[in-house]
Amino acid sequence: MNKLKIAVQKSGRLNEDSMKILKDIGISIDNGKDQLKASAQNFPLEVFYLRNGDIPQYLRDGVVDIAIIGENVLIEKGNDLPIVERLGFSKCKVSIAVPKESTANALKDLEGKRIATSYPNTVNQFLEQNGITANLHIINGSVEIAPNIGLADGICDIVSSGSTLFKNGLKEVEVLLKSEAVLAVSPKISSENKTLLEKLQFRIQSVLKGRNSKYVLLNAPNDKLDDIISILPGMKSPTVLPLAEEGWSSVHSVIDKNAFWEVIDELKQKGAQGILVCPIEKMVL
Repeated sequence: MNKLKIAVQKSGRLNEDSMKILKDIGISIDNGKDQLKASAQNFPLEVFYLRNGDIPQYLRDGVVDIAIIGENVLIEKGNDLPIVERLGFSKCKVSIAVPKESTANALKDLEGKRIATSYPNTVNQFLEQNGITANLHIINGSVEIAPNIGLADGICDIVSSGSTLFKNGLKEVEVLLKSEAVLAVSPKISSENKTLLEKLQFRIQSVLKGRNSKYVLLNAPNDKLDDIISILPGMKSPTVLPLAEEGWSSVHSVIDKNAFWEVIDELKQKGAQGILVCPIEKMVL
């Protein structure tokens, strides 16, 4: 039986987030400790656990069909590989940072400086676009220590919460790009596996829509129903049901979680009461 081969990061936060979304789309994977390959029990899928930096080449060579990978790694090592889905988790940024006591506070202050990084292609391209010349020291692994041992004047690395920069006495002076997990595809994927990918994508899209939405139920006085409904477009239009109490209706809808509090405040102002908000596991359109 034909199987879709997917690469995920071997360990770390991206691995955890990747395995969670596979679980959320109903794929059961029996992977033991330190296993480098595992098969799904209920979907024609094989999971390869690989080093993040190696994944672009595996995609390029057709060893794996698809991969959940950090966009920052794809930009550095695989910008020729197409992204078919943005996944919205494992968000970070690639930033340049210098010691807190440094007089450098902007990109222009990095002219002629030494920058330690694991992302030489990304940094070189960014500096070239901005007319800055700097000397790069390529380091694989923790680069934050480089300024403290005199190896570099600054670093360029991924930043999530900023706590690692703080602990190492560094300050951010420039953000090169923002990154999230993406689903990338091999140029050598077969037509049969493209069909499997479409099924997988459909499931992923349903989960992501659910994660980005909230289900809202509220009570509304009928004389204010039109005003309240105008705030709640929902998937098509809100569901309105009469309550046992005359003159009142129950309104059900879906709202974007990013606009949640603004919508709730507006609903209250329009006269909505008894507002109940529920998470959505999946949303199929």
